[in-house]
Amino acid sequence: MAKIFRPSSREAQILSKIESSKEYARRKTIKGIKDCIEPLSNAIAMKLVENNLVETTNKNVLEEQILKCLEKLSHADDFEIDYQNSPFRHIITQPNVASLYVTAFVIETLINHKVVVDIFGSDEEIYLCINRQVAKFLS
Repeated sequence: MAKIFRPSSREAQILSKIESSKEYARRKTIKGIKDCIEPLSNAIAMKLVENNLVETTNKNVLEEQILKCLEKLSHADDFEIDYQNSPFRHIITQPNVASLYVTAFVIETLINHKVVVDIFGSDEEIYLCINRQVAKFLS
């Protein structure tokens, strides 16, 4: 006969606090992006080009596309964010929701844009480059 797992109230409280803290961090990150959206999009575009991860014919258009992506993120609901991020959750164990969203945008959408010549590097390299910039602005 299978054993039924019934968490005690103490375990339930701990699990609830863990989930609450994760949700709080997610909301804080998304709200923090609204405050620094333009400099963040500029920094991300600049680093992607400097690190030779994205080859483009026009850096300003690349920055505008990332700005639109960040604006969309700041107004998106949880389902839209999870849907965009779902193919890339395996990149890192505890990803930053904003960095993962922009990484997914770069890999899936931006690659087909007319000013983007090519995207180089692995998914993880692109994520780490974007995450460094997000961490600078949201710390």
